[in-house]
Amino acid sequence: MSKTADFALDGFINVLKPPGLTSHDVVGSLRKILKTKKIGHAGTLDPGAAGVLPIAVGRATRFIEYLAAVGKSYRAELLFGAETDSGDDTGSAVARAPEGWEFPSTEKILAGMKTLTGEITQVPPVYSAVKIDGKRAADLVRANKEVTIPPRQVTIYRFELLAEDRERRTLLLDVDCSKGTYIRSLCTDLGRAVGIPATMSFLVRTRVGEFPLKEAFSLEELAEIGERDFSALPVLPPERYLGHFPRYDLTAARLKPFTNGLSTHDVKFAENLRGTAAAKKEESQLITVWCDGVFRGIGRFDWETESVYPEKLYIL
Repeated sequence: MSKTADFALDGFINVLKPPGLTSHDVVGSLRKILKTKKIGHAGTLDPGAAGVLPIAVGRATRFIEYLAAVGKSYRAELLFGAETDSGDDTGSAVARAPEGWEFPSTEKILAGMKTLTGEITQVPPVYSAVKIDGKRAADLVRANKEVTIPPRQVTIYRFELLAEDRERRTLLLDVDCSKGTYIRSLCTDLGRAVGIPATMSFLVRTRVGEFPLKEAFSLEELAEIGERDFSALPVLPPERYLGHFPRYDLTAARLKPFTNGLSTHDVKFAENLRGTAAAKKEESQLITVWCDGVFRGIGRFDWETESVYPEKLYIL
């Protein structure tokens, strides 16, 4: 069935990015499948990596930025024997294990992982999308420019050893982490922690916020669904993936003022929100705004004025 005039694509799609394609390549393929130019992705994946790539379509593209704060999960393979400039097995070796080196003991590996759990300081690889003076570090390196990337604070919520393969010299690892974490750097740092140079040899992203791998669709699956019944494409409403923000319910009387850019004073909401796990210490707090059970957009709650201000609207 072809696209009908009364069917609009507005929402998020949980896409399974294959290895070998850039995130931009995936967006290009989806433009053809979805027959729309209004599309974007959240959370870039390296070309060699596979896994969850959230895609926003239509008006939902306005909310891509709010996925930046969500946590992510990965399954990675670490390969002992060499450390590379890229942090994975596509790079050039910058350190090699000495001849006759022995595979570290499980106890030593777990001890090293423990030092890399919780809030840690990490330096992203030079071959990365980190911006230096507005340009990607990887592009600067390829242009033979000297690049120094400052360390950053990230949080490793869970770092689990799933398997050891002493014959292949690998570890299989699961990681839950905060935004901005580079698993390539985590593998490099674990190698340093156990005294054996290491690099990442495989990576699949298993979760981005509320986007799990088990619910992701391949490009081939999406193309088949689109050809069969365009309205059956798994485009889900943006509010499903914005649950990491507190929810605020506007009264019907305040909906029009909200859409016109006016604030809503609410002392009771401040009292209920204050002290909860969702409350932030910043001057203002991002929230999802609802009215009559319908998602209306993103708001910002100002602690000083105890008022809700519109940030981005999503009015159906």
